[in-house]
Amino acid sequence: MKTRLLLAMLGAGLIAAVPLFGAESVIAPGATVMKLSGDFKFTEGPTCDVAGNVFFTDQPNDRIMKWSVDGKLSTFKQPAGRSNGMCFDAHGNIISCADEKNELWSIASDGTVTVLVKDYNGKLLNGPNDVWVRPDGGLYLTDPFYKRSWWNRDTMQQDSQQVYFLTPDRKTLRRVTTDLVQPNGIIGTPDGKTLYVADIRDKKTYRFDIQPDGSLTNKTLLFAAGSDGMTLDDEGNIYITGKGVTVFDRTGKQIEQIDVPEKWSANVCFGGKDKRTLFITASKGLYSIRMRVKGANQAK
Repeated sequence: MKTRLLLAMLGAGLIAAVPLFGAESVIAPGATVMKLSGDFKFTEGPTCDVAGNVFFTDQPNDRIMKWSVDGKLSTFKQPAGRSNGMCFDAHGNIISCADEKNELWSIASDGTVTVLVKDYNGKLLNGPNDVWVRPDGGLYLTDPFYKRSWWNRDTMQQDSQQVYFLTPDRKTLRRVTTDLVQPNGIIGTPDGKTLYVADIRDKKTYRFDIQPDGSLTNKTLLFAAGSDGMTLDDEGNIYITGKGVTVFDRTGKQIEQIDVPEKWSANVCFGGKDKRTLFITASKGLYSIRMRVKGANQAK
């Protein structure tokens, strides 16, 4: 029997969820959305290290925060280049969309920064927003334009807002899409064969086949919704953000809606020791909920 997701506030920052559409929920039985921390200006970019610690950004405050597996909050790096979306690579480095100068960074565990991308064809990128590292070390990043208060320019230098690929040797940056409106969220499958890109302004999410050289083929509309951030679970379900967290199966059918008591949910990742906790960066807070499923893309 199909049912709507029933949500009930159980005190400040606590929400109970009942399975949607009668199917087995991706949420652990009895689990609720919990507020872990607040008083941020705008949280973004959650990513999980091999131990299960979650790192996320508080971009207006120019810092990268760490939520440890034992539930402790600390500042990992400040200033942080106005970091936005982030993703761990296989070497334990945080790949960060450093919005301050429209660069892509690699941040070592001791906080040392290596600048991977400074420009494209001699011009600044619009504003690297989100990034995914494929298994061989190649990187895909979205480059929408959102005017920032810390910039001294009002217009974008690139002629469109697209997706870029940085080769595994980190030497060559190529544009791999041509017809998107404003790509934002991005995530790929653990086998490195499929890429999902959310065109947030066009309210669409696409699936692409990834080629060895980094090019993208077989563009397919998966569902008519955009997203700020994205993640995948080990059953192939896609999680998008905006109004809470919405979950779609691999065919593009909505299977879950997780409400969050904030105006906007920016991004999402799996973390914790067993990678079965979903962490949600939502406006001024960090939230989590225990899941039945496990995250698909995990540092090893």
